[in-house]
Amino acid sequence: MDLCNVQEVRQLLARHGFHFSKARGQNFLVAPWVPREIVRQSGVGPDCGVLEIGPGIGPLTRELAGQAAKVAAVEVDRTLAPVLGETLGEFANVEVLWQDILQVDIPGLVRDRFAGLRPMACANLPYYITTPVVTALLEAGCFSAVTVMVQKEVAQRMAARPGTQAYGAFSLFCQYYAQPKLLFDVPPDCFLPRPKVTSAVVQLSVRSGPPCPVADEALFFRVVRAAFGQRRKQLQNALSAGFPRLGKENLSRLLTACGVSPAARGETLDIAAFARIANALAEQEDG
Repeated sequence: MDLCNVQEVRQLLARHGFHFSKARGQNFLVAPWVPREIVRQSGVGPDCGVLEIGPGIGPLTRELAGQAAKVAAVEVDRTLAPVLGETLGEFANVEVLWQDILQVDIPGLVRDRFAGLRPMACANLPYYITTPVVTALLEAGCFSAVTVMVQKEVAQRMAARPGTQAYGAFSLFCQYYAQPKLLFDVPPDCFLPRPKVTSAVVQLSVRSGPPCPVADEALFFRVVRAAFGQRRKQLQNALSAGFPRLGKENLSRLLTACGVSPAARGETLDIAAFARIANALAEQEDG
């Protein structure tokens, strides 16, 4: 069966009485080059165990199964069970887990399913859960790489550099845990039904540790959120809203000591600058 042939896909879905769910953001791939390129550029090989999220009808799953030792595909929509039973039944190295990925113990799943394998994550993510899923995958700390197809604007945010319009708290989060690389765009006509926006595939090569010393990770991200919570404000004012007990004068001195202008805006700072600020705040709290 050709899972990227629109006529065959429509017949498959009709045969099993499946109807698309807008609430779940279901857009199935129907361009054969896309799953092939995702797998080719992901680096998945025979030593890998791959976590897939939202297999849909299985075109990406089948490509992954042809390269990886094991694929665990997490799908929340149980109405797809008979469809996936037909499309993935021939693959002994594929296991479909009928769960909500946001409720899954991801490190536990990796330990149970991928023992002795190099864990990777690969997915065509529904737009509405992109941020929480990427956050969960990176915080799990158990993948060598995470390759996902997301809305193009979100992919650009992941890889954005300081001083650009797309750069924000999510950019810093992704780049703290990984090195993002934009791989390729996927136009709307590659999906059924056709979405209104262009998608893009991004690879997050997970770091072995933080890119610079961070004394308190929770405090670091608190500083980042404060800086971007009011991104048009000067950093001194934005941080004073997030850390009101410190006072603007104290924050001004601290920022200057860190080599950062109090009048700067958070969108101009890189990870190292945020780390210096967070570390200085941690020292002040310890003192």
